[in-house]
Amino acid sequence: MQLVLKSVLALCLLSSTAWAVEATTPATATTTTAQTQPNTTAPVAANATATVAKPLTAEQIAKAKQQQDAKVKAMIQDQASRLKQLEHANLEALSQNQELQLKNDNLTVQVQVLQSERSAQMFLYGAMTIAVGVILGFLISSYIHTKRRRQW
Repeated sequence: MQLVLKSVLALCLLSSTAWAVEATTPATATTTTAQTQPNTTAPVAANATATVAKPLTAEQIAKAKQQQDAKVKAMIQDQASRLKQLEHANLEALSQNQELQLKNDNLTVQVQVLQSERSAQMFLYGAMTIAVGVILGFLISSYIHTKRRRQW
């Protein structure tokens, strides 16, 4: 039992150290590489800060502002063209919607007409059936009535 307990404890310790080694973050990885190679990264960092620290001239600021204005104008023109396209598509959709509504109204009227014609047709069939039944009834009753008179 103690052997099993010791092996489980050893396994837990080994697995916990393996997890600790794998769980490095990118921030700690960059700090360790910077500590091992201080001579190669120091001049690059110094040059980067020197270029950033330079003040911009008035010409550079004007050029940057012109570029930003050009970008804004291009975006405005692009948005305006998209707006025109959307308005055109909206008008087409509205006209198509009205056309489809007219077709739907026409079809609804046609369905109502067909239904009323069908009910009128059924009414006529019923009336004809009753008329034929009445006529047959008179014929049969007159035939039976004449047959009785002959027997007397």
